[in-house]
Amino acid sequence: MIVVDTNVIAYLFVPGDRTSAAEALRRRDAEWAAPLLWRSEFRNVLATLVRLERVELRIAQAIQQQAERLLAPLEFAVDSETVLALAAGSGCSAYDCEFVALAEYLDVPLVSADRRLKTRFVKRVRLLS
Repeated sequence: MIVVDTNVIAYLFVPGDRTSAAEALRRRDAEWAAPLLWRSEFRNVLATLVRLERVELRIAQAIQQQAERLLAPLEFAVDSETVLALAAGSGCSAYDCEFVALAEYLDVPLVSADRRLKTRFVKRVRLLS
């Protein structure tokens, strides 16, 4: 099991430069976990793509449903005190720290494309390669 951030989820479901890396990650570790926040962040990614006319609304809705089916078994609420402490100590957003907090709680790596997050949480974060 790994925790994945919203960008990794987006790379898996929205074709682009990093889709093959996300697919390879999924083949290596099929159990993806995320804090409940991922749904809102992913909706925002899809809404932006719809506004930019890169994806049709009906396609974005189908992608959201697929992603929700994939992650539903391993979605978690995270502890607010932990998130705030991580954010205060790292300078990262509380949004990013939700993923870090979940990875710490589950004692698994967080996979992200965010190099700054990797710099702040060297031992917990693995970069999507």
